[in-house]
Amino acid sequence: MDERAIKKVVLDSGHGGEDPGTIANGITEKDYTLKISEYIHKRLDEMGVPNKMTRTSDVTLTPSERPKKVQSFYGNGNDVIVVSNHINAGGGDGAEIIYALRNNDTFARKIANEFENAGQNVRKYYQRRLPSNPAKDYYYIMRDTPNNETVIVEYGFADSTGDDISQLKNNWEKLAEAVTKAIVEYAGGKYVAPIDSNYYTVKSGDSLWSISKKFGITVDELKNANNLSSNLLSIGQNLIIPGKDLDAIGKEYVVKKGDTLYSIARKYNTSVDNLKSINNITTDSLAIGQIIKLPSTSNVASDTYIVKKGDSLYSIARTYNTSVDKLKEINNLTSNALAIGQVLKLPSSNVSENVVYTVKKGDSLYSIAREYGTTVDAIKKLNNITSNTLSIGQKLLLP
Repeated sequence: MDERAIKKVVLDSGHGGEDPGTIANGITEKDYTLKISEYIHKRLDEMGVPNKMTRTSDVTLTPSERPKKVQSFYGNGNDVIVVSNHINAGGGDGAEIIYALRNNDTFARKIANEFENAGQNVRKYYQRRLPSNPAKDYYYIMRDTPNNETVIVEYGFADSTGDDISQLKNNWEKLAEAVTKAIVEYAGGKYVAPIDSNYYTVKSGDSLWSISKKFGITVDELKNANNLSSNLLSIGQNLIIPGKDLDAIGKEYVVKKGDTLYSIARKYNTSVDNLKSINNITTDSLAIGQIIKLPSTSNVASDTYIVKKGDSLYSIARTYNTSVDKLKEINNLTSNALAIGQVLKLPSSNVSENVVYTVKKGDSLYSIAREYGTTVDAIKKLNNITSNTLSIGQKLLLP
């Protein structure tokens, strides 16, 4: 992903050091703003969105130091988004977003929408003027970051009379992910939902009833886990699936017209026997709309390979840094002939340094890592790269 094509982001963790901010109900603002910023920073890195943090530890930043720190990273251009994270106080309930007088409400409204998708009610998104000079912003972080698009995000009230205390303590990552999604999409990046063991991303045609049925829970359990007051869902919304580890049970595939167990097994690099085993089915017949559990990465043996069209013993041996003779030996093969769908054992010492991926438009290290069942750090280490920037046509070795 070309960093020049998307906006740059500065994450400001409100308060810090000698200034703890709001303290109530076991919530200390400076601690929450830091961990929220760290979460968003990590996620933006994964999706290739350039970003920096004003503080990475519990340090004091004065009102004069903080704006200077903000603009020390990417300057004072309007291609820089500044997100100042805060926890509110005053006995209210719900999130608030304040945007600068120099900007319109597009970004603030987007954050508000994502908060609502995440189950957090939004009190308002608004601008606030300095009483002594209404032409200026009330907050110094906005006044002193000229030209940048600066917003203050209040995730909830630490002294709330509603559900904010529970939201902040139990769902702060979900709220941080909501802001992450808003940032990435507004900045011009490609948002990729997090790999999370108990989240489900709403797709077209989903309903609370169909999702609850899919995961063997009730609609009420689903609503309670996500603090939903209505049955309305939006495409792309992330839902917590209570008591379910989606990675542990594997992903799921909905059978479409023309599918066979063989075609599904081939597509997901597994075997027909494995699919039949984990789905407790004894026949090869499938019904359109039938849900087939897929083996999770933890259930797929790392020392096996499913033969695909075009494979040869030579190409497989080369990919996995071994020899044709070794493959034939451990698989008791007497010829070089292979069958599509055939399961081959790989030497336990196999290393896949020779798997090469060509970067395409819209790719990020995170999306590639997710597709190939690895991590961003593993790809960066293997390719000796320190940046998340990718260029179309770039060759990457994949572990």
